[in-house]
Formats: sequence, structure tokens, C-alpha cells
Amino acid sequence: MSNNSEKKFAAVLPAGGLGKRMGASLPKQLLKLGEKPVYQYALETFAQMPEIQEVVLAVPTDWKSHFEEELSHFPLAKKIKIVVGGKERWQSVRNGIEALSPDIDFVLVHDVARPFLSKELILQVMETLKNQGACLVAKHAVDTVKIAKDGKVLQTIPRETVYLAQTPQAASVKIFRSLYQKIDANPLDFLPTDEASILEHFSIPVFIVNGNSQNDKLTTPDDFKKFLATLEA
Repeated sequence: MSNNSEKKFAAVLPAGGLGKRMGASLPKQLLKLGEKPVYQYALETFAQMPEIQEVVLAVPTDWKSHFEEELSHFPLAKKIKIVVGGKERWQSVRNGIEALSPDIDFVLVHDVARPFLSKELILQVMETLKNQGACLVAKHAVDTVKIAKDGKVLQTIPRETVYLAQTPQAASVKIFRSLYQKIDANPLDFLPTDEASILEHFSIPVFIVNGNSQNDKLTTPDDFKKFLATLEA
């Protein structure tokens, strides 16, 4: 491995989901947000950064040719790889990580449905990776959090300890690949909804990089309206 200053970084952008909660005929990531599809915002942010060596986009099987055509004239196309996503999100991420060049040290995994990620936040994640290891972007909860079952409150959790997970979620490529090998040998007994939950499962310390509302996820039609208003402001 090289010195910290020479570490190489890449991004994997899972775009394999079909975004059913959006209720549209197109996959959510292909819907136009202003002048371009949702997925291109995060893709451009990462691709334009000289600190990021390459970007891998994991897409739905039936839409791979669409993405390839759409990105064929992209200014930074040489920096981008397109792979087919898996059945679950974590499998899409794995396909993306397996496609990385062998000299990549660290990988940042980011949801394309978070289009307004800032370069400053990416740099903070990279710095945390070099100094502390695995990390995720997370936003401190500002509301009081209740645990409930069958419509009845069971307990209140002190919000000081509660964070809402965002992305990027990141670690060394070596760690991810070793954990995937362990999963192959002993399949997980739960469905991980993000990379941090896999890291936590194997007792890998995961540090927090403070996120913000700008980095929220586009999930519902109401979110879409809110993001469009932000874009037009």
C-alpha cells in the first residue's frame, strides 16, 4: 500500500433500484430533474473531482444499454464504468466494487437518489477514510425519536444518540472484498440496507461524517417537487 497522500479513491454509485415509491414508469434515477436525469448529478460531482480516480455505476439489467448510450458522449466518459446491479442493493454495490481497478485503495458508495451531494462532503469522507478508516455520512436527528409497535409508543430514544444514515458510506476496497468472501462462506441472516450495516455486522468501526439536508434522498413525488424547487431557487 502507498502513503496516505498517494491513496487512490473511487466511487460506486448503485442505481439498480426501480424506485417504485416514486410511482413512475421510468426508474427513479432516470427521471429528469431540471435539465438532466437524477443520476447524472452525483455522477458528475464525483467524475469532475481529480481526487476520484474512477466512478462505477451499477444499473438495472434491462436498462444497461440505455445508460451506455446516454453516457457515450459524457465529457468524462473514460472515467466511468457501467455494470449490472444485483438483486439487492448490497449486491449491486459488490458488483461495482469488483469492477474497480486493482490499484484503488478506498471506495465511496453513494446513492444516486441523493443528487445534491457537495464536493466538500466528499473530501471530508476521504479525509476520514485516511485517518480513521470506515465511515458514513449521517445527519443528526432533530426530532424526538419514538419506538412504537402496533401504533403504540414503547419508548423514547434520546435524540442526542440518533443519526439518520446518508451516503457516501466508505471503507477500503480490501475490507469490502474480505467481508464479501465471508458472506459467501456464511450468508447473512439479515438483509443489509446499507454498507455500514455490513461493516457493523463484522465489528468494523464505522465513524460518522456529519451530513446535512442538502444531501437528503429523493424517494417520493413530494421529494421530487422539493428538489426541483431547490434547483430553481
